[in-house]
Amino acid sequence: MQSRDLPGTTLTTLVRRYGAGEPLSCEPVAQGLLNRGYRLTTTRGRFFLKHHLDDDPEAPDRIEHQHRVTARLGDLGLPVVPPVQDASGRTVAVVGGGCYALHPWVDGRHRDGGELSPAQSRRLGTLLGRVHVGLDRVVPAPRAERTAHTSADPEDTFALIDTLLARVRTRRRRDCFDELAEHRLRERRALLRRHAHRRPPAGAEPVAGWVHGDFHPLNLLYRNREPCEPVAIVDWDRLAVQPRAEEAVRAAAIFFLRPGGSLDLAKIRAYARAYRAAAGVGADEMAAAVHRVWWERLNDFWMLRWRYQLRDRRTDPQFPATAALVVWWTDRYPAVRDAFCT
Repeated sequence: MQSRDLPGTTLTTLVRRYGAGEPLSCEPVAQGLLNRGYRLTTTRGRFFLKHHLDDDPEAPDRIEHQHRVTARLGDLGLPVVPPVQDASGRTVAVVGGGCYALHPWVDGRHRDGGELSPAQSRRLGTLLGRVHVGLDRVVPAPRAERTAHTSADPEDTFALIDTLLARVRTRRRRDCFDELAEHRLRERRALLRRHAHRRPPAGAEPVAGWVHGDFHPLNLLYRNREPCEPVAIVDWDRLAVQPRAEEAVRAAAIFFLRPGGSLDLAKIRAYARAYRAAAGVGADEMAAAVHRVWWERLNDFWMLRWRYQLRDRRTDPQFPATAALVVWWTDRYPAVRDAFCT
């Protein structure tokens, strides 16, 4: 038996190494830059087989570290899915040059902020706060309370805008996406010129700590039945030391982004109050994080870089709302800040 991109011999070797029985079916369920995922059914149950695409020789040790962290968070009562161990206690297997991990299958579904009630929005904020507090407990603290995270230089952004505009304008067959991209690039250049003086100053970084690194709706599973509560936080590949409140702001800007490019500030207020209470984050720290994430968004064009430089269109559907958000957020900066901080 084999699945697309997964040789049958590799699959058989993996399930036997983990003592998971014999494979019955294996279907791809997710694919990204960092990994591929498969829904695996064996004679002993259902599993999620994760193929890590990182070819760094140190990747297995780094992934094992992530697994140990999630297991410790599980011991604290957080909804995580620690991987299956093999007979030697290892959770990462290198087979045929590929790096794999096997997790128990979790039934659940993703929910964005539009599906969450105000009460569920509060519980989401509390959950992320508990993650940050839990990480402080189970992972050694970073060497310094504050770490340097240089903010984007507008001069570099202007150069990138010129590069991307040249790519858009030289396309032989332009479509509606290209027209929107050119409009947003020109609009952003003018916006950045007006606000370049608001670049976050060096040395004003929020407090840093261990964070999930990629907390958004596709990495959170909710129960399929009532009560509809989070059952699993997944994909810890970007576990790192970062300004912790920034993760809370970035997550909210994804969870509570409306299709037209605005934010649901009422739900964000409920979410942010719960996060600050659970994580012990003050209003000043949160305000600094809001400003840095706003500046980051103002200078960011990763979706257009994927399309025009990497020829990867997977993020195209996200671009219209995300690009519109930058303008909306800038126009309503005080209201957005207050939603996170009061």
